[in-house]
Amino acid sequence: MIHVGILGFGVVGSGVADVIDMNIDKINMHLGQELRVKKILDVRSFSDHPMSDRITVNADEIFEDEDISIIVETIGGAGIAYDYTVRALSAGKTVVTSNKELVSTHGVELMQLAERNTCSYLFEGAVGGGIPIIRPLHRCLAANRIMSITGILNGTTNYILTRMTEEGKDFSSALRRAQEKGYAEQDPSTDIDGIDTQRKISILASIAMNGAYVDPAEIYAEGISLVGVNDIAYAKALDCKIKLLALFINPNDRKAHLLVAPHLVSKEDPICVAEGVFNAIHVHGNALGGVMFYGKGAGKMATASAVVGDILDGALHKGRNAHITPWFFPSESVVAPHMDMPVKALLRVSGHPEMETVARCFPRSTMESVPVVTDTETAFMVGKEGLLTERDLERGVKEIPGFIARMRVYSPD
Repeated sequence: MIHVGILGFGVVGSGVADVIDMNIDKINMHLGQELRVKKILDVRSFSDHPMSDRITVNADEIFEDEDISIIVETIGGAGIAYDYTVRALSAGKTVVTSNKELVSTHGVELMQLAERNTCSYLFEGAVGGGIPIIRPLHRCLAANRIMSITGILNGTTNYILTRMTEEGKDFSSALRRAQEKGYAEQDPSTDIDGIDTQRKISILASIAMNGAYVDPAEIYAEGISLVGVNDIAYAKALDCKIKLLALFINPNDRKAHLLVAPHLVSKEDPICVAEGVFNAIHVHGNALGGVMFYGKGAGKMATASAVVGDILDGALHKGRNAHITPWFFPSESVVAPHMDMPVKALLRVSGHPEMETVARCFPRSTMESVPVVTDTETAFMVGKEGLLTERDLERGVKEIPGFIARMRVYSPD
């Protein structure tokens, strides 16, 4: 029998118990033996839950129980969750989590600790909720060199941008609606400032770089709080949508360009299928070409589905590490300087300046005008041809009289 301990019985932790209970016959058939949740750590009693008799406030009851070989960490954060994870792995117990903050911050240490103790540290639920992406990158796509990853990785921001597009709401109104629906926290800064997405793309990038760790702090990130109704109007005029994208670009197998920022994305691009709280991830491999992963990026049962999948993986690999490539600290950063990243952008300028006047600020790139959506400003597209880097863009916009804002344009080429 495989005994499981759950640390934290909140949304995801209780969802894990529910998925196991709901599908126990299939799970046992898959494993060829029985699986049982033996202990649950939480300060609350949950007296009306069917597993209330297994809840304890004493962590030692889980860590010192030799029968428990798999521990599910659903506490969150990088504080006590880190301490408990280290304790579990040091005891040779496999740890399964959806904690993207902990994975992106301490993944190298925790995977190496798991390897030394012949157990596993598994985190399928940390990126994309219920969408399988970690395991496919590790295994199904292991024969490919990953050239690019483009992801809509945060359901909260995607919901907000969808409401702004479909209902004409401004950012503040759309955020309030997301909070009312339970899609956004009362303090939504981790989501709307791009931090959550930054952590997730750092995890995917570390896998794509064959285990060379990519620190989230190395990834330039912008959030969506400055996206306004005029930006949405330009997107519609250009037959595009605005999406908060996470980008990993490494076509030459050298240092990778990484970015988290709102982008104009053509409605024809497959990634635009993700609306509301859904996520979409496009991976391009040098052998396979492009492949798309799409589904619920968050939520109790979706995330729990991924976590339970890892529990089964850990059970089937008992006594050996289930990861193909544990992470390591590279001798030098594998992230290219942000300012060297090629870029295309929509520029909004107050009034009606001549295009030639604005074009002089970007001598190495072409410029073209775009449809007018308001009488008070003009917009231009820069960078479609020629060479334009983030450095060129930053310098250029400082020279434009009446500059209002810029929006990056996603180009999969």
